[in-house]
Amino acid sequence: MIIIHIMNDLMLSRAVSPHLDAMMRVMPAVVVCGARQTGKTTLARALGSRGGDDGQASPPAATGRQFASLDDVDVLGLARRDPDALVRGTRPVTLDEVQREPELLGAVKREIDRERVPGRFLLTGSANLLLMRRVSESLAGRATYLTLWPMTRREQLGLGQCGIWEKLLEVPDRDWLDVVAAHGGEPEDWRTWARSGGFPFPAVHLRTPEERAIWYAGYVQTYLERDLQVLSSIAALPDFRRLIRAACLRLGSPVNQSDLGRDIGLPQPTVHRYLNLLETSYVLVRVPAYSVNRTKRLIKSPKLYWSDTGLAMHLSQEEPRGAHLENLVLQDLLVWRDSRSDQAEILHWRTTANDEVDFVIEAGGALVPVEVKATRRPRLRDAAHLRTFRKEYGRATRSGLLLHGGDSLEWITPEVLAAPWWMVI
Repeated sequence: MIIIHIMNDLMLSRAVSPHLDAMMRVMPAVVVCGARQTGKTTLARALGSRGGDDGQASPPAATGRQFASLDDVDVLGLARRDPDALVRGTRPVTLDEVQREPELLGAVKREIDRERVPGRFLLTGSANLLLMRRVSESLAGRATYLTLWPMTRREQLGLGQCGIWEKLLEVPDRDWLDVVAAHGGEPEDWRTWARSGGFPFPAVHLRTPEERAIWYAGYVQTYLERDLQVLSSIAALPDFRRLIRAACLRLGSPVNQSDLGRDIGLPQPTVHRYLNLLETSYVLVRVPAYSVNRTKRLIKSPKLYWSDTGLAMHLSQEEPRGAHLENLVLQDLLVWRDSRSDQAEILHWRTTANDEVDFVIEAGGALVPVEVKATRRPRLRDAAHLRTFRKEYGRATRSGLLLHGGDSLEWITPEVLAAPWWMVI
């Protein structure tokens, strides 16, 4: 397992580590993408410096890697003048922040075509290279992509895990209560976790709201003034800041770009471009709709969330609300989805009659509807939309999961399990 070394000799492992190992054993190139400060560089350096852990062999080309970061102006200059020189040779190579010079991917492709070696290249980027217009080379057939999201609660606790989603999928629904009970700990206040977010430094090392506010302010300034300019020029930063804050205030809501534009005085095409920029840099997350229509008319707009609740709350200057608990659950679901080898989708469901389910997990040929409520005392009415969803999709769906802010674990109906959020994520 890859271990992340953070300050003060604290070692925290990441849930994606086994999946990254598996990718490195098969593909010549692995691209790890994610927002700035999620730990990509630390992950890459740890891979290059370790041997096998826990009795397992290292992936091919795991040790003795050459490391080069395009945040270094000299390395960036070489990448632009002579990209082949940066990747040529027999040593495995880690290239950090490759979005700063997308043409470097062409040199990586040529080197892979010359000699295919599993794990030869590990690339990291603070942008989704597949969504960047400047990227003409996707390394199709030569690379696989992995997203590193902000840390989950269980990663921050040193467990190196996301929530127990996989365990719930593996057992019959009737065993869910026992599985959840076996993995529960002490009751937690979700508001504390929402405020601290999942970026490793502020989440693990900064203890006060004042310290985290300073860190987030610097993050936003750097993000606006440097990182986004690599992706696309933003002529009017005040307009962009208004858009960011308005998007934070709409956390957990379907995206209507025209309405959003009217509220902040921007044309819809500009709103569209700015939202795409936020998504390309992994700051914003749009959860698509589950759109299989049986008898009900569905709303197919995606729902808007942020990759980190701490950043979203800093930008909006809000107190924690139910949508932030939803966002915490989503962060955990995204890490789970991207740390497994089998495909899974995280969706939402909403009808024109305002029936809605926060998240629908589509995996293993089945659907698992998940509703999130901040209440400490879940009632039967809180399960109404889960029951409607199950009635609509019948045998295609498993039992519903109602996550809440209290501490009671019970089958609130025969087909809906109410569970404390901290027992699951």
